[in-house]
Amino acid sequence: MQRRCRAAPHPLPKHDDPAPDRRPVAEENLMAWFPQSALNEGVRKREVFAWAMYDFANSGYTTVVLTAVFNAYFVGVVAGNAQWATLAWTASLAASCALVMLTMPTLGAYADLRALKKRLLAFTTAGCVLSTLALAFVGSGDVALAVVAIILSNTCYAYGESLIAAFLPELARHEALGRVSGWGWSFGYFGGMLSLGLSLGYVLWAQAQGLSAQQFVPVTMIITAAVYGLASLVTFAWLKERARPHPGALADNGLRASLQRLRETWRHARRYRDFVWLLACTACYQAGIAVVIALAAVYAEQVLGFQQAQTMALVFLVNIASALGAFGFGYLQDRLGHKPSLGITLAGWIVMVALAYLATGPGLFWMAAVVAGLCMGASQSAGRALTGVFAPPRHLAEFYGLWTFAVRLAAIVGPVTYGLVTWWTAGDHRLAILSTGLFFVAGLLLLRPVDVQRGRAAAVAE
Repeated sequence: MQRRCRAAPHPLPKHDDPAPDRRPVAEENLMAWFPQSALNEGVRKREVFAWAMYDFANSGYTTVVLTAVFNAYFVGVVAGNAQWATLAWTASLAASCALVMLTMPTLGAYADLRALKKRLLAFTTAGCVLSTLALAFVGSGDVALAVVAIILSNTCYAYGESLIAAFLPELARHEALGRVSGWGWSFGYFGGMLSLGLSLGYVLWAQAQGLSAQQFVPVTMIITAAVYGLASLVTFAWLKERARPHPGALADNGLRASLQRLRETWRHARRYRDFVWLLACTACYQAGIAVVIALAAVYAEQVLGFQQAQTMALVFLVNIASALGAFGFGYLQDRLGHKPSLGITLAGWIVMVALAYLATGPGLFWMAAVVAGLCMGASQSAGRALTGVFAPPRHLAEFYGLWTFAVRLAAIVGPVTYGLVTWWTAGDHRLAILSTGLFFVAGLLLLRPVDVQRGRAAAVAE
């Protein structure tokens, strides 16, 4: 995500120079392991920590709401295991993704023009936290309330994911994008594990007391919303908005100027053809990832008979593997290259699908879960970093808005395809997971035309 020329390293202070800025001891201890050389000039370590804290904050939403708890709760309790239940869940996610697709690129262009990334991030964070709290009031038969709250929360989550990603190129040097993105994504999984761990502890206690899912699942929604809201406060306290409003942006109509700018970007898409290929690749492989996020718990419970506590433990393991994958592959990405690293993770996803399809008991499925975790953190972090490589300096939020467009398109196509396959085959989840592998194969094929050096040159030339 390089939108600016590479910054020169900080010079060592001379004896006659003013005393260097003394940062708080707590900050130095917190980020002592973090190399300053990975950051752009003027960026403090605590800003990277604050940026990563947003990944920490919002990961609980995907982990608890979309992956481990509420999805299975929606299918089994809210919709009463109706034949249309899985399709209703995936359709709700699809509706929120469609809304994001229609609005996020323009919102990103608006954020660039007005330098409002941080302010918009605050609004969308509040929206996701409040609508997640609304899920605590959903019980058996409350399908309408559940659908509305899921659409609102997932939409706001996607907005926040895109806006926070647009800060990455402002923080990290070009040659360190993979590492810094991987650090943030890895740290995010620990946030997911915190929310999931607190929820799992409560669920185990509640089940021991003989409480039903309708009694303990709402509390897990409150836990998730609380962690999201509290952890994100660090982001808003320390992360800086470095962008400046574009000349004339404040005088012009914001929406009209944003749409005009977005049209210009599409008109000159040939100049960014490698970014366009990346978007196509992203739309495919993220469709497969979206299936794993949205339906892994459903697959485990419907096919292998997992109980709620087993499913949550499984997702906890996936988060550990994802954290390791994101962290380790961040370094590999900077050393081996963005494209080869992403290709390796997509091959890993194909192996995961094969293992999940062949699993007839917990053992092989747990192995598939570990592979999925390693690939999930790595592939998502790699895509975020590569988008930064192709993004021109003055179009950061806009290009990340387009990246979000591809990710949300994938989040529609993947789960809805899975839902349709289960519907057409009277609940054959094995065939549905096998069809998911085709998305990763297509992603590998669409990655081949991407030329990283050519794409970076186009961004710098702009």
